[in-house]
Amino acid sequence: MTKPPLTLYLAAPRGFCAGVDRAIKIVEMALEKWGAPVYVRHEIVHNKFVVDDLRAKGAVFVEELEDCPDDRPVIFSAHGVPKSVPAAAQAREMIYVDATCPLVSKVHIEAQRHSDNGLQMIMIGHEGHPETVGTMGQLPDGEVLLVETVEDVAHVDVRDPAKLAFVTQTTLSVDDTKDIVAALQARFPGIVGPHKEDICYATTNRQEAVKAVAPKSDAMLVVGAPNSSNSKRLVEVASRAGCNYAQLVQRASDIDWRALEGIRSVGITAGASAPDVLITEVIDAFRARFDAQVEVVETAQENVEFKVPRVLRQPA
Repeated sequence: MTKPPLTLYLAAPRGFCAGVDRAIKIVEMALEKWGAPVYVRHEIVHNKFVVDDLRAKGAVFVEELEDCPDDRPVIFSAHGVPKSVPAAAQAREMIYVDATCPLVSKVHIEAQRHSDNGLQMIMIGHEGHPETVGTMGQLPDGEVLLVETVEDVAHVDVRDPAKLAFVTQTTLSVDDTKDIVAALQARFPGIVGPHKEDICYATTNRQEAVKAVAPKSDAMLVVGAPNSSNSKRLVEVASRAGCNYAQLVQRASDIDWRALEGIRSVGITAGASAPDVLITEVIDAFRARFDAQVEVVETAQENVEFKVPRVLRQPA
């Protein structure tokens, strides 16, 4: 029986970004340096496959610092942590390594600088997301106010409208954030913004690639975790860009084949914490059912690399 023809449009860039790559490397190097177990506060990145792989190598994932013993190294996730966490680790004389993405650290530094200049912060982000919790935790309570939507901007209660600055979570939708920033600037004309957009290069690049692929695809699959903010944004971007069926899948076994009956083209991308092996698995699943031709749609090239902390580059 001949397989039906199908074009797979593979978005580029897709998958791992430099911050995720660095965070995973940090856990692996810590295991090499200090042996197992090494404790990790929160998922190092939002991807079950990655977390399970590191767990098998000897990483122990915990929710809070109090779940860690004093005598084993602990790593803080790529999403960043409130200032109170490293302070508590120091007080307990623990060895700790901060795997916070440097682009998230940049937002932390920005928030602190504005606060030092007497400005109250407004953060555009998702409530409860580890990155938002970490950024808001850089400053004392009440110094960072959270807005999630344009509607929230109308109701935010600030101390002094003339002394405000804003930062954003790095994994948001570029288009959504633009609207919220416009609303903030309309309500608070003097609000100070970042020198350069806080949304990271990888989030922006992956969204742009999806915008190029989605209009010519009957369906769009985003490989990523359900708790991954940047992956969920890619699904939304695909829908808005004209794709009638956009779905988040953790791996090939999650694909709803019935929903894809009669299709001629599928766009494939992956969130910034999804490894290549899962993307390959999805392509192989299509090749098993279709006569699939793969066409790469590249909208940008990435050559960013972040160094791991010095403590891991020194001998034990």
